[in-house]
Parts: sequence; structure tokens; C-alpha cells
Amino acid sequence: MRRWALLLAMGMPLVGSLEAGAQQRQGPPHEWVFGAWTGGLFPPGEANTPACFGSPTVIFTRDVVMRVSLLDTAYRQRTIETVAQVPDGLEMRFTPATPELGALGARQAPDAGFGCAGNPNALRVVRKGPDEIIFPNCSDFPAPLRRCTTAAK
Repeated sequence: MRRWALLLAMGMPLVGSLEAGAQQRQGPPHEWVFGAWTGGLFPPGEANTPACFGSPTVIFTRDVVMRVSLLDTAYRQRTIETVAQVPDGLEMRFTPATPELGALGARQAPDAGFGCAGNPNALRVVRKGPDEIIFPNCSDFPAPLRRCTTAAK
């Protein structure tokens, strides 16, 4: 019985110090971009109204980026493979897009990427302000994007 009491007495301070020294869990590197964004295809309109959430241009989540297309009403969905922080924003890599079946066989959808130079499975996001981003060198998104919010600023 004395051994248990001694072990408990010695272990108790260790448990308390482990909990006190534990760090807060960090979020993913792209956490600041989560949400609905408007603009990109055209100059952004009113982003601080509930109506903005009705038809956002791009939606960022933890694992997926969805975007609209000029040619289709459905959102194109890209699964995030990796995200890296860069000095002015983020560099995202997506899993390769699956080809679509059509009359002429399987082929890549023309708007599967973001129209960025080089790789359709990559997206660079540059932060221009607290609620404004751009996709540099992406022909499908020549204008800046603004985060949809409900608070007037």
C-alpha cells in the first residue's frame, strides 16, 4: 500500500506539469481562408450582406476548394492534397482531377483548374488584405475576391 501511495504522490506532480506545459493545437495553415468568397470572375460586389452567401464564387473548407465556372452552374470541387504557407499567402496542391466522360471519350474538364499558368492541380493564393485575396496568373480569376461577411465594416 505504501508503494502505491508513494507512486501516486510522485506521479501527481508530473501529470499536472504535463497538462500545464501542453501547447494549444494549431489549426491548418489555410485556416484564415476558410469561408465563402465573391468576385474573381468580375470585380467583387457587396460582400457584407447575407445575399453574398447565396452565390459565392469560391468556397474554401479544410479539405476541399469549390469554384464556379462561367460555363456551368454547378461548383467544381477540388480536393486539397497539401497546403504550404508562403510569405504573402498560400500554395495549394490538389489531387489530380478525374477526367470527364463525353461523346469523344474521357478528357479533362476545361475548367477543372483555376486557369493558372503551369499546373491545373496547383493554386497560389495571395492575401491583399484581411478579407481580400487574389489568384495571381490565373486567367479564370482575373479580379480580386472578397470574403462574404454579415458584419458591416
